Amino acid sequence: MDKFARLAQALTTTCKKNTPSSRLPRPLVRSHEDFFRPLDMEEAPLYQWFAEPSGPLESKFLSRVLNGRLTKEECRYIGFREQMYRPELIRRTVLEVLGTMLSCQLAYQYGLSSNVAGGTHHARRNKGAGYTILNDLAIAANFITDEKLNKKTIVGVERVLVIDTDVHQGDGTASFSALHDQNRLFTLSLHCADNYPQLKATSTYDVGLPAGCDDDEYMEALQKSVCQAISETKPQFVLYDAGVDVYANDKLGRLKITENGIHQRDRYVIDKCVGEGIPVVAVVGGGYDKDVNALARRHAIVHEECAFVWRK
Repeated sequence: MDKFARLAQALTTTCKKNTPSSRLPRPLVRSHEDFFRPLDMEEAPLYQWFAEPSGPLESKFLSRVLNGRLTKEECRYIGFREQMYRPELIRRTVLEVLGTMLSCQLAYQYGLSSNVAGGTHHARRNKGAGYTILNDLAIAANFITDEKLNKKTIVGVERVLVIDTDVHQGDGTASFSALHDQNRLFTLSLHCADNYPQLKATSTYDVGLPAGCDDDEYMEALQKSVCQAISETKPQFVLYDAGVDVYANDKLGRLKITENGIHQRDRYVIDKCVGEGIPVVAVVGGGYDKDVNALARRHAIVHEECAFVWRK
């Protein structure tokens, strides 16, 4: 959880003056008070938004998560083990989903938005996995394509494309078959083929990259697959999972993407969506580094690129 606090700190402090490698003349955000904030979990109708029949999650699973009643085996499979019973982890889990939903409302209004959390793409309708508990991408896709559920804060959106560039396949998002079968959700996963999960799901589009893939190879695959997915699915909304575990020195990555490569990736996806007139929400996805401040600055890249495209 510390990396999210460090990310907020990076967004309010990082600039050329104090970080020589930064491209920014001033911090992106003036203060912590300038962030948009989602509803508190006590205020939001979680079962209505998250759980069946109106939401995409199994109601009993959601109840066990919210009440700290997952089995030891479920907690082990997620990865947090005994931490899953901590109220602060449960609260963080809910707030990052609510943050993605708020970002969707903002992107619908302004064309572009980014969440300082989110990208929980391994979680399924009835279980969590791979350090992700509730799938914010599936919940958000369901919310923005249901005008009754979102009370017409978002209208006219029938097709959502998830562009997932986390180094691990977005297997959980791909598993929400009801949304896929209704042609409300399409998924593009650009990931390292030789990485978690061992058993891959079937996304609408899967691009498995070889271990050691560098910036040039990556950008070629990204541009080709994004263009194809947008051309064929004709999305009216894009959710972009900008995981930084593609970074060359990420301990769980296996790719050889530089920080400059991450800048190029994020700018391309965001600029492509905005240029096509498609509202886009960016979420931070995965990233793993013992140096949490360095990791936070890496996660800040997508927010920097959102700001760059916004100001064009």
